[in-house]
Amino acid sequence: MVTGAAAALLMAVTSGCASSGDTKSVSVPAAEVIRLGTLVPLTGRSSPSGEAMVNAATMAVDEANAKGGVLGRRVELVVGDDACDPGTAVTAARDLVAKDIAVSVGGYCSSATVPTLKIFRTAGVPMVVAQSNSTDLLAPKYDSVFLICGTVEAEADFAVDWAKRLDGTRLAVVHDGTSFPVTLARSTVQSAKREGLAVSSELELSQGAPSYTRIAEAVVRGGADVVYYTGYYAEANQLITDLRRRGFDGRILVGDGATDGPLLEGLNAAESRDLYGTAMIWPKLMPELKEWSQRYRKVVGSDPGPSTVEAYDAVNVALDAIRRAGGTDREAVRKAIAETDLTAMSGQVSFNPDGSRKTPSFLLLHAAGKSFTRVPQPSGS
Repeated sequence: MVTGAAAALLMAVTSGCASSGDTKSVSVPAAEVIRLGTLVPLTGRSSPSGEAMVNAATMAVDEANAKGGVLGRRVELVVGDDACDPGTAVTAARDLVAKDIAVSVGGYCSSATVPTLKIFRTAGVPMVVAQSNSTDLLAPKYDSVFLICGTVEAEADFAVDWAKRLDGTRLAVVHDGTSFPVTLARSTVQSAKREGLAVSSELELSQGAPSYTRIAEAVVRGGADVVYYTGYYAEANQLITDLRRRGFDGRILVGDGATDGPLLEGLNAAESRDLYGTAMIWPKLMPELKEWSQRYRKVVGSDPGPSTVEAYDAVNVALDAIRRAGGTDREAVRKAIAETDLTAMSGQVSFNPDGSRKTPSFLLLHAAGKSFTRVPQPSGS
């Protein structure tokens, strides 16, 4: 079932009505429509992230329509709920294809995005994947899949480098058995071995379990002094609590799927001590995104969180490609996306031949009370 908030989002984004703050609206013919499709979790435990992504993508669409649309045509965002569930995602992807979308611009949980690859590929729909970044997305070697975020391999190298900088000598890696967390965990183990950081254990927890005491005890027995959890925030919160209750007093790192969301809710000062996260774009921690954040706040009514910039950029990459292609012929648009060289909110966007982003960036965050601060990257890194 779609929640009330999610249903309101669905109605808002498919209406095609511009609502950008200071931008003067320009009339766009209603008959000529360019449809973009986005699959994100609007139900389930990751729904806050999905709703924020829809808000950001809608803002990008509204801004384009307020300027006259694209090639004189109104842009419409068609939203599907994948609930971060593979089966739900497949059904929703087929629905989007049936609505004649030109480009898919969604993707939050890799486990839900991966099974949609073949559906969009068969329909000839190129994918600008906003947030999912598992290397499983690149495994089929489709030339129509493009990732806005850096892959798990790049994030793993970043995490291992920081684990060593934080004086870690023995690493425990924990994942939840789904696509993105598993590939990030495996990449982290490989990176740690290359960089001479000992790996005490690689452990898998069950999503939605009421306790992770068994995992915490295994971490402590293994003698780890740093833990990297690569799954999502719903489980991360409980894992952190159980680690501290079982006496783990080392540093805890979480991947970008856990820093995105209410990770710190319910954690006390002792539990959140020495808690870090590897993340992508956090607007409120980046002065260079102040103006964009103010625009988002004015339109949406709340601060932009993680995943919002990437969702906004995915829409603009797609629209930029449609402009350069001169229309919505899917093969022409695919070629144009492959040739993208766009200055976006997340930085310069261009793609490697395999569809990965050429210049991904990551941030290290440090828990401070009920919020995160950004840890400066050492000069020369």
